[in-house]
Amino acid sequence: MKPPAQQQRPPGRTRPLDPRPDHGEDSYQGSGRLAGKAAVITGGDSGIGRAVAIAYAREGADVLIAYLNEHEDAQETAAWVERAGRKVVLVPGDLASAAHCRSVIDTAVTEFGRIDVLVSNAAQQRTHENVEDISDEEWDRTMATNLGAFFYLTKAALPHMRPGSSIIGTSSINSASPTPTLLPYDVTKAGIANMAAALAQLLASRGIRANSVAPGEVWTPLIPATMPEEQVREFGSRSPLDRPAQPAEMAPVFVLLACDEASYISGARIAVTGGRPIL
Repeated sequence: MKPPAQQQRPPGRTRPLDPRPDHGEDSYQGSGRLAGKAAVITGGDSGIGRAVAIAYAREGADVLIAYLNEHEDAQETAAWVERAGRKVVLVPGDLASAAHCRSVIDTAVTEFGRIDVLVSNAAQQRTHENVEDISDEEWDRTMATNLGAFFYLTKAALPHMRPGSSIIGTSSINSASPTPTLLPYDVTKAGIANMAAALAQLLASRGIRANSVAPGEVWTPLIPATMPEEQVREFGSRSPLDRPAQPAEMAPVFVLLACDEASYISGARIAVTGGRPIL
């Protein structure tokens, strides 16, 4: 089912979304695949990040959720983690700042003593029909939020990661098939996939894996907050399944990449696109 036309102010909130996204609240069942692990998830307040936080908690992981300022969404996600019997830590702030990225990791180490899984998922995008309409400030901020944060979080987390740990970046189908009106976003998502592939080779000797997940069209607050109403109305139409994905449909791949059974999966970009190939 495609969503009706709607708009929000960035960065977007979950409660006004129509239809309400499915994050796996009533469907995801864990089996202890991440028992005893500690995870950091950026953008964990809503959308894909919330679905991953719920799944990780139900698989047995404690979770730190980093987010910008969507406090209501973050509290809702935290409640689901706590219902799963796991510890949750909320850290608001701007991941475009390298210092804040380091603070997020410092908090995780203080609270958990280590980091087993890092999920760099927070992102921003804006729609522009003309290159000239993209301000220098927007370009720099998109690079810093989407791509720079992945680097700074990883650099800060590595001293606290043991063999068997996992780094996961949220890329996009846009990394291989760019949407022209999302130019800065496209560039960052290609960079995330490339960075994960390079990290996989750099960190192999330490026993630390790095991968990226490339979603297709996923129904999250980011969509009505950053796209015109007519595009929101048609969101999901490019998928062979003729609908957008729900965040809950992304979570199983993030669980796989975080768990010990994926010990030989590193350097991959895994497409979750509803049938659209990534080449």
